[in-house]
Amino acid sequence: MKQDCNALFADLAAGVPADVRRLYDAGDFDAANRRIDGLLTQTRLPEPGRNALLALREIMRRIPQYYTLTREQALAQMQAEVPDFTAEELDALVAADRLDWRYVDREPRYLDRFLNALRLYPDMNARGFAPDPSETENRDRMLAAMRERGELTAQITLKATVAPAPGLVTDPNAEWEAWLPIPADCEQQSGIEILDATPGGRIAPADAPQRTIYWKTTAAQAPCTVTYRYRVRAEYHDMDSLVPDPVQPGFFTREQAPHILFTPWLRALCARIIADCDGPVEKARAIYDYVTTNTNYRYQPAYACLENISENCAKSGWGDCGVMSLLFITLCRIAGIPARWQSGLYVTPKEAGCHDWAQFYIAPYGWLWADCSFGSSAHRFGCEERRRHFFGNLDPLRMVANREFYAQLTPPDNAWRNDPYDNQMGEAVLNGTPLHHEALDTGVELVAFTWETPF
Repeated sequence: MKQDCNALFADLAAGVPADVRRLYDAGDFDAANRRIDGLLTQTRLPEPGRNALLALREIMRRIPQYYTLTREQALAQMQAEVPDFTAEELDALVAADRLDWRYVDREPRYLDRFLNALRLYPDMNARGFAPDPSETENRDRMLAAMRERGELTAQITLKATVAPAPGLVTDPNAEWEAWLPIPADCEQQSGIEILDATPGGRIAPADAPQRTIYWKTTAAQAPCTVTYRYRVRAEYHDMDSLVPDPVQPGFFTREQAPHILFTPWLRALCARIIADCDGPVEKARAIYDYVTTNTNYRYQPAYACLENISENCAKSGWGDCGVMSLLFITLCRIAGIPARWQSGLYVTPKEAGCHDWAQFYIAPYGWLWADCSFGSSAHRFGCEERRRHFFGNLDPLRMVANREFYAQLTPPDNAWRNDPYDNQMGEAVLNGTPLHHEALDTGVELVAFTWETPF
């Protein structure tokens, strides 16, 4: 059986030799890879160390795909919007850690989406970059209806697509494997129906940790599509009224390398956060409060480019929805509170896009929810009621495909996955070569959205 390349990422925590790390941090990836070549020939190298080097090599292969902009190009993008924006202002943003960058070929390269992140915080020394329009008024009206009625329910139909990028297929008979996420059977979802799909699809069990429909065919069959319908129900929980059982379960409280690790930094942080808390609800709330008021939103490269996501989020104060979720999950587990991953799509009556969030368990109530990025957004806009809502509750604008982080697909995808940790838009392998980033063409189309009881 082919080795699962993605399993190598778990050994990133083993670390790499100091000279490799220096070359990696300096962005001298060619020299780092030459040094790795030499190390891999040495018999003294333990298996975790070998795996860490191979995983780091894959990270280095991907980083230039996301950190694409030179300093001059980044400045030009800013001046296209604010003509008198200066190089000194750009440097001040870098010094204040307001821009995501790293060394590539020993020169600074900026994340291709850095400007969109700046728009979220126009008051933080980034003059002139107006935030994108927000639908916070509609969201607050929906959440108010949910609290008043005790629940909201919707029926949603989506069509997902996965294909090689245009022009990539040269042989229509080449082997083509594809996985698309579909709704999982979970607390929020029921009535799941596959309405249409490319012939030959194999549907994973309803309780698969990362549920998919899978094809193994020829490139002539691409693109592969699936149309599905499901019912999603969001129940409201008054978190101030919960009385937890005196004994709580111990499942989902362990480490999970490489991103859920109980490091000294995170242990000390957790101890400080929950120092004055009594019981699991207070502890989970304190952790949520910390994450949502101390972490600002920043677009990320592919997670396959990142190391120890939870600790680096705590150290930097920056993250996107999944990064914040992993910090919440890790801190909860350190505190002895069961916590796990959920992800898939955020689906409004207009469109659908990728999103991640977390769950935590409080007996006798079961699994509850924490959407830290929505909480952080509410904090940014000064809406405390909305921030509090997303501790213990979500909304019905979700499609849950994944209930575990860093889980295998069905059947296993042992090639280097586009996202080895999550599956929101799909995976594919063409003639034995995994498709990543711009080589992979995916999409989700909203077909229908119906509120069961309009508000």
